[in-house]
Amino acid sequence: MTHSDAVWIYKGHATVNLQSTITMLLYHKLLLVLLLSGGHQSAHGVEIVNGVRVPDNSMLHMASLQDKGKHICGGSLISDSFVLTAAHCEKVSSVVLGTHHLNSASNNMRYNVLKKCKHPSFEKVSCGNDIMLLKLSRDARGAKVKAIDLPKSPVKLSANDNCEVAGWGYEASRGTPVNDLRKATVKIISWDECKSKWSKLLPNGTVCAGGYGKTGFCQCDSGGPLVCKGIPVGIVSYNRNGECTYPSKFPNVYTDISDFLPWINDILDKGDC
Repeated sequence: MTHSDAVWIYKGHATVNLQSTITMLLYHKLLLVLLLSGGHQSAHGVEIVNGVRVPDNSMLHMASLQDKGKHICGGSLISDSFVLTAAHCEKVSSVVLGTHHLNSASNNMRYNVLKKCKHPSFEKVSCGNDIMLLKLSRDARGAKVKAIDLPKSPVKLSANDNCEVAGWGYEASRGTPVNDLRKATVKIISWDECKSKWSKLLPNGTVCAGGYGKTGFCQCDSGGPLVCKGIPVGIVSYNRNGECTYPSKFPNVYTDISDFLPWINDILDKGDC
């Protein structure tokens, strides 16, 4: 990517600037040990950061996007045959539905991806349009599988509205995906406030929530839903430098589903893209 101060959620990056004096060298070594040993508080969405486990009888729309059998992103089942996710999750080859516990996924819970319907204007995350529909190889079925209803019209969001984000992502920066689905409550951040922090790195068609407080998303939460009052309003897109230690000075950024409803509905109506 061309902008050095934003890193997409499935990537991690860190630099260590060693000072020339022995005192500073020892300080940085100690800091590194603390970070690697979990000396900062987190839980995530990857385990959604500072979240809780999702009950087995809720969020039945949640999808684990996988490549070679390993979780890489989240998504939402929005019809019998389509999952909604982020365009940058393009490495996905299969989808797991019907369980919140990835180590218990059976073969009948796994669906191959027949077609990837990436938004035609997507180039990179910093330019927006980070949205994709996945057409499944067969219709999704099961007692623990239920599509979530998309909004009929654009959803009005106000600053400080409480919403939920969920995923199997890391519990901390540069960690690994978790086995059990987790969720966290995050607050909507106004567009003006979010724009003041991200400046040119905040494209149109996005909504901001979380990151300011103790909760937010992390790597491998990409593509997962932001749900407000039971309605999916956003898709996990990116945070600041892939860092998941919250609170952060930069809000988490989601693709605004409302801006893409005509495009989504056209694909659903046709059953293809």
